[in-house]
Amino acid sequence: MTQRDIAGYLNIDRTTLYNWKKNKPNLYKIIMQGFEVEEVKKLLKESLEKLESIETSDKKKK
Repeated sequence: MTQRDIAGYLNIDRTTLYNWKKNKPNLYKIIMQGFEVEEVKKLLKESLEKLESIETSDKKKK
């Protein structure tokens, strides 16, 4: 996500996000980590679905 996307998601102005980064680095860090966690969860879900698909196709071959 871009800074603009993140600001839109949080329903704040992009400059507010910039100000948090500059003046409240811990808050900014927590917010960014939250977005990273969501991205990792999405990737893990996609990977799990691929693995389950492979498993299903292997069972059909037998």
